This record gives sequence, structure tokens and C-alpha cells, in this order.
Amino acid sequence: MAGEKLFKGGEFLIVDALPEEIFTPEDFDKEQQMIAKSAEEFGVGEIVAKSDDLVELNPELVRSLLKKAGDLGFLGADMPEIYGGSELDKVSSTLVTEWISQGITSFAVAYGAHTGIGSLPIALFGTQEQKKKYVPKLASAEMVGAFALTEPGHGTDALTSDTTAVLSEDGKYYVINGQKQFITNAGFADLFITFAQVDGEKFSSFIIERNWDGISLDEEEKKMGVHGTSTRAVIFQDVKVPVENVLGEIGRGHIVALNTLSIGRYKISPLAVGSAKILISEGVKYAKSRVQFGRPLCEFGLIKHKIAEMVIKTYVNESMVYRSAGLLDMTLEEIDPSSEEAGKKTGEALRKYALECSINKVFGSEMLDFIVDECVQIMGGYGYIQDNLIESAYRDSRINRIWEGTNEINRLLIVDMMMKAAMKGELPLVEAIKKVTGELLSLRPQMGEEKEALENERRMVVIQIFAMESVLLRTLKKMQKDGKEKSKIHIAATRVYINDVFPKIDMMAKQIFAAISEGEELKTQLMALKKLARYTPINCIDLRREIADSIIPAASYHLTKR
Repeated sequence: MAGEKLFKGGEFLIVDALPEEIFTPEDFDKEQQMIAKSAEEFGVGEIVAKSDDLVELNPELVRSLLKKAGDLGFLGADMPEIYGGSELDKVSSTLVTEWISQGITSFAVAYGAHTGIGSLPIALFGTQEQKKKYVPKLASAEMVGAFALTEPGHGTDALTSDTTAVLSEDGKYYVINGQKQFITNAGFADLFITFAQVDGEKFSSFIIERNWDGISLDEEEKKMGVHGTSTRAVIFQDVKVPVENVLGEIGRGHIVALNTLSIGRYKISPLAVGSAKILISEGVKYAKSRVQFGRPLCEFGLIKHKIAEMVIKTYVNESMVYRSAGLLDMTLEEIDPSSEEAGKKTGEALRKYALECSINKVFGSEMLDFIVDECVQIMGGYGYIQDNLIESAYRDSRINRIWEGTNEINRLLIVDMMMKAAMKGELPLVEAIKKVTGELLSLRPQMGEEKEALENERRMVVIQIFAMESVLLRTLKKMQKDGKEKSKIHIAATRVYINDVFPKIDMMAKQIFAAISEGEELKTQLMALKKLARYTPINCIDLRREIADSIIPAASYHLTKR
């Protein structure tokens, strides 16, 4: 990570980073490239080869594929080596997430639920004994993990649990009663990370083995998409959980839950990037082969526009993902995973970048929805017919905007985390705002409707700023390394994206000022904004055609060399 700078979470809002201070895909070393290639080969050779058998739920096949992935070290990518994991850096484990599923969502979901939220709570927050007992089995797929947090009455408000845990009279067990809903991998999981209230108010985390008495499952849910995944309710009825299986501290389950969800949110973004690249390839191949009015579809300007937009958004998301991975690597590199304090220190480190994790989740899930929708449109009626990758991807992608916290909740969290960091003095946000506006003293309007509108604008501004800066710094860094000619398409993608987003941010900023000010104060702020937000529109039509023309011949996303 030579040359990169460890920025604080959210600091991108107030500090001008230099290109050499962030990590980009152009910085992948040979080992990271080899890991990505190995994950891709596994995905093509094992997952794609069996994709027809993964359309509907096939637990035996999924477990078999997870076992093979475990044998190659992919399941333990984020787990300590001393407990049987591969202990890859975060850039490498992100590459595995991006490349291993090859757009086959059913496997991607099972893999992600197991390696992320189903295993990492123990790897990060477990005691030495818990890690020794469970991590090697999770890393090899001897045991498959699931994360049981959501309840019938508490979806997004997950920390408000009705599940109870009562300490037995002899002090040896916690007796757990309650129900969890929509649990991924539940049908074939061997282990559940779950949560319950101790003494009615102490939200706590527990490790529960599937074969213990008192555990039952409802039938498989009939879902819109991801038909090849298991999603069931888990019922706990007088389940005796040894006190040794308390995960973390009693009353501190939120530390486990929130940090685990942050990782899960972040992981959605590289999964989206990997799927987007596959979908772009499928969409362009069809556009090349489909002839209408005597010409291939790919020669029409409107189709080129769609192809370019898909590539641009993928390039931006990819830039955000690996910038974030670089930050996570730098903040975690000093932590000894074998130490007693590893879990606590890791939780503190991850908390610093929860803002970036939520941003990645929102942007990645919405980017993928946009791309798969455009692919369906390119294919027309054929894109609407079952038994093709595009049609299933259209249904499968929708869930990403719901789980790991809905995008609406994540947008709320983005502003909430930003303001909390400012109040704690971790992020000098108010000072920066005062410096820019000269007179802005308050961030909150008086009336409810205006307040809600303001919050919506703020969330969108924060996400777009991180996206714009990430892609701009990446492209500048590539230009410094490879020159303008070899960076031509990257430059075009960056220019189009910023040209399209900048006026949106300008309008959002005006809405914010209008919500918090009026009269002369508003005029002053709008004048200041006008000076700060000057830009000259560019000819994006030619740039988009240039991008599309570079993609069409090979029908593949080529902006990242491996």
C-alpha cells in the first residue's frame, strides 16, 4: 500500500485527496491478479458449468461447491490463518467476491452469506476457544453458516428483538426462545449467528448449532428471485445455548451486528461490480448478433448510449470499491488477529468506515439494477423470457436494495454517521461548511417536511461526492502512470460521469440551502454556490460513442487490466 494515505471515514467530504493517496484497480500486484484469476477460473469451471442445476434450490450441490471453494482457500479469505483461514488482504478478498460467482446469483448469495455475515462474526469477535472450534470448519465448509437477525416484527429495525435469552439457574446455559425470518442459507446451515434480549434489555449475540434440541425451520419462502437459495424462518423453542457460546459480551450484541452488517453492505458492491461486467458482456453480445433494419443493434446510437452508460457506472463503482478496500487494508494491517483484543480493535477499525460501506452498498445495488434493466431493454422480448441469464438477473438483483439494511435506511445512516463523527470532533464538518458558505450556522430546518427533504438531498450529495472523487482520482492516477493515450476511455468515462452528476449535485445543494435559509441569507449562499459550482457542459454524445465503440468488438468490460 505504498504511497496511499489512511484517511478517516468520511474525510473525503472535507479533504482534497491526491491521486497517489488512494488505492485503485491499477495498483493490483501480481499476487492479487493471480487470486482474481483463480477465482474467475473456479467460477467459470465450477459455477457456470453447473448453472443450470443452480436455477432452483439444490442444497447438496451448493454445499459441494462451497466445499470446493473452501479447498482452494476462498471461503477463508477474510479469516485468520492460524484458525484455518487464508487471511488475504481486503483487496484480495474483494477480488474473490467480485470474480467467483460469474453472475450466477444463487451461488453468490449462498457464498456471501456463509463467508461474510455467517462466519466473520466468530472470526472477528469470537473468543480464542470459539475461533478454534468453529473457524476451521467454516473455512472448509464442513459447517455452513447463517446470520439470523431479522424477525417477523422487526426487519430494518433489527436491534429491537423479541427473541429472549434467559440464564439457567445453574448458570450454564442461556435458554433462547423466538423466531427469525428470511434467513439465507437456513435450509442447509449447520450454525446460526443469532441475537436475543437478555433480561429483556441486553441485546446479545449467540452461536447456535443447528443440531441442538429446540430448533425448527419453516418451509422455504417463495421468492421473486434468487430461486436457487435457501430462505426460511428459524424457530428457537427452549434452545439451551452454553454460556461459552455467547459471542462478544452480554449487552453488546449491537457491536457484533452492526459491524457484521457493515461488512455485508460493503461486500454487496464488489458482487455488483462482478455481475455488472458479466451482464455488459451478455448485453453487448446480443446487440452484436441481433440485426434490425439491416444493421446490428450495436450500431444504433441509442444502443451505444446504453452500453456506454453501463460501462461508466461500472467503472465508477469499481473505483469506489477498491478505494474502500485500500482504506480497510490500511486500518486493519496493524491488528494481530491472534491477539485477545483483535475483535475489539477490528470492530473499532470497521466502525470508522461504516459510512463508506453504506455508500458502496447503495451505489452498487442501484448501479446493478440500472445495468440489468438496460440489458433487458437491449434484448427486448427475449430479455423478458425465462431461462436466460438476463431475465433471472433482473429478478435476482432487486434484493440487493433490501437486505443488509434497505437503501433508504442506509441513506439515513450515511447522514447519521457523518453528523455523529462531526459532533465527536472526528470529522471537522461544521468548520468546513462554515468556511465554504461563510455564514451557514445551522444544518436543520424547522419544519418536518422540509427536514425530510433536506435529509434526502444530503444523503444523495454524500454518495455522489464519494463516487465522483473516487473515479476522478483513479483516472488521474492512471494518466500519471500510463499517459493520456492509454487512458483515453477512462478519461472519457470520468468526464461523462462528472458532467452528468455535477448539475444534479448543484441542484441538490440549492435544495439544501432553500430548506435551511431564506431572504438575504439564502441569496448569499446561492451566490457562494454559484462561484463554487461553475462548470462548462461537454459533448457527451461523442464520448459515449467512443466508450461504446471500445467495448463492442470484444464484447467485454476492459477498463481494468488483469
